[in-house]
Amino acid sequence: MSDTHGDFRIERDSMGDLEVPSTALYGAQTQRAVNNFPVSGQRMPAPFIRALILAKAAAARANVELQQLEPAMGDAIVAACQQLLEADFMAHFPVDVFQTGSGTSSNMNANEVIATLASRILGDQVSANDHVNCGQSSNDIIPTTIHVSAAIELHEHLLPALGHLLKVLCDKSLEVQPYIKTGRTHLMDAMPVRMSQVLDGWGQQIQANIEHLRALQPSLQALAQGGTAVGTGVNAHPCFAEQFCCELGRLTGVNFTSAGNFFALIGSQDTAVAVSGQLKTTAVSLMKIANDLRWMNSGPLAGLAEIELEALQPGSSIMPGKVNPVIPEAAAMVAAQVIGNDAAIAIAGQSGNFELNVMLPLIADNLLYSMQLLSNVSRLLADRAIASFKVNQPKLREALERNPILVTALNPLIGYLKAADIAKQAYREGRPIIEVALEHTDLSRAQLEQLLNPEKLTEGGL
Repeated sequence: MSDTHGDFRIERDSMGDLEVPSTALYGAQTQRAVNNFPVSGQRMPAPFIRALILAKAAAARANVELQQLEPAMGDAIVAACQQLLEADFMAHFPVDVFQTGSGTSSNMNANEVIATLASRILGDQVSANDHVNCGQSSNDIIPTTIHVSAAIELHEHLLPALGHLLKVLCDKSLEVQPYIKTGRTHLMDAMPVRMSQVLDGWGQQIQANIEHLRALQPSLQALAQGGTAVGTGVNAHPCFAEQFCCELGRLTGVNFTSAGNFFALIGSQDTAVAVSGQLKTTAVSLMKIANDLRWMNSGPLAGLAEIELEALQPGSSIMPGKVNPVIPEAAAMVAAQVIGNDAAIAIAGQSGNFELNVMLPLIADNLLYSMQLLSNVSRLLADRAIASFKVNQPKLREALERNPILVTALNPLIGYLKAADIAKQAYREGRPIIEVALEHTDLSRAQLEQLLNPEKLTEGGL
């Protein structure tokens, strides 16, 4: 119930009267949360709110099908959800991330906003608790929404972005296949490798991350909905969980299933922790690729200068002409943030106390933030760093010709110790390895040229 007075109206709930902005679609419980949690000014992420609205629409459809709601009432709720999804819905969801640990405030925020719109559509009172929240509890709808939002983000954004990065790596590998560079271990000169072998290694890292994320999709698409308050399903129709998943699948195009055990998905967030762990691994892979690009691009005079990254912006406010590897740097910062997010999620995942985890909003926020960051930076890294870099062939050839480590190829013929002496002399005198080897072995120049051929050495074997 409400009474309007100027810029505010008086809303009444089970705790009494409260002033709410007269234009707000939400009601008293949302306003209490706004008043109670002035913590960060950071709202729940848009993908989470979108998934929550979709879940409310699916619940209404399921309840109509199961005769728990009148068809007109259910249709009004679904229409209200659709109206929100087609507009700037975030304006109606002001609750801070750092709120009640169950996410009840966000659940009631959605219930109240949808109830207001549905009441206007129906021309009759729609209750936030009795109708929009029918067959649900915050304790199952919020864990469900975490899974749904993450599953949609993974399906629609992160996996396609990583797939794009993988394709760009494969295409670039073919382009740079003719180039051979000095390999490095411990940041020190090592045996030669093809540039394509470097990119194929990066590609395999990304391919493995894609496969591991896909392996987690079935667990992420298993939902807690139907467990209600503590996992027993009290106040929900026995068929509600399965019908809900069916309706949600129709709305999203993603195949959701009812969890085999509601207690596990309400009392813990192990799946979210596992997904976050794989996001961390993906971040580690991107960090490796980004740092390799930075090292290979270093210079252009006093560094490796093996490649030249696309020049995107001036690199210094004081040093004219300086250009920096800004995209790999951004990727490295994303990786650091995702690793930090994973630590927060791991700690939050430990806060499953008896029948409920009580850090659900934090888990949702960090999980979706990590997915968003990785999705965006994977495409940037692909398109503005990997696809567009140029190879500095003269620099590669110069380093290869001066690399005494090529003497490793002579080990089977002259032994490790003699090869080491030759390498040290070549280092000390700054001479090509072939010249020193001619002086200290019985091998001919033709034999040495064949044995020390960098192209042959990238193929392995004896």
